[in-house]
Amino acid sequence: MDAPRRSALLLVVAVLLGGCAPGSGPGSAPPDPARESPSTVPSGTASSGTASSGAAAAGAATDGDPPAGGTAPTAPADGPAPSRPPDLDDPASLAVVVNKRRPLSPPDWAPPVLEDVEGHRLRPEAAAAARGMLAAARADGVRIRIVSGYRSWAEQSQTYAGWVAQKGAGAADAVSARPGHSEHQTGLAVDIGEGGGCDLQVCFAGTSAATWVAEHGPEHGFVVRYPWGEEATTGYWYEPWHLRYLGPGRAQEFVRSGAATLEEFSGLGPAPDYGTPAPR
Repeated sequence: MDAPRRSALLLVVAVLLGGCAPGSGPGSAPPDPARESPSTVPSGTASSGTASSGAAAAGAATDGDPPAGGTAPTAPADGPAPSRPPDLDDPASLAVVVNKRRPLSPPDWAPPVLEDVEGHRLRPEAAAAARGMLAAARADGVRIRIVSGYRSWAEQSQTYAGWVAQKGAGAADAVSARPGHSEHQTGLAVDIGEGGGCDLQVCFAGTSAATWVAEHGPEHGFVVRYPWGEEATTGYWYEPWHLRYLGPGRAQEFVRSGAATLEEFSGLGPAPDYGTPAPR
């Protein structure tokens, strides 16, 4: 075989063998560091350090490149991010977020149905869960009771006015919500206690009831709404007695997410004061 024909044949063989060499095929590129980062796990999902291959196969949004042969999933240009529920503004939703920048709309909204739980009213879903939580805590030998549940716009007006009369408006805003801004008005918030001197006091954090609900509350759908050191986000000082009902699934998702506050978990900004209302 002459030299030109031999050179051409060797070139063809080299090309054919090159596509089968380990690490050089089209599907064997090194993993994209962005896709492997825990920051790409959707909000509210437990992170194990890498995004789930099952989630990627199902089209879950990530910050990396789209899967081979597919297209990158995108949120609507004028809609919420995929991890943000669409009902954060709906007072009838279990996901609603109410704070100093996010008043109820309308401000005097009231749940259509309330149920009694040991002398206090809650929405039916929260009431059933509270009964189960109280029973479970007592079965574990924990002394626990409800101190406060639903408060209407008028009742919250009186509560807030009482704090203003005692401490002045500035101090009142650190411990009590203005009417229309209170979680108690949703029927999804409950204050708990032991019946002792630490009820509605920071020292309640050292009680067995506080320890129990911090650990087991999410199993029943309740989370501590105003945690220690997060007043710059929530707008309120530490309240280990104030629980918010989210539903068992969402409450446990909140815990797994590692978020410190409901604002962070919901993809919302801080609400330290009654400044400019957050856009709806």
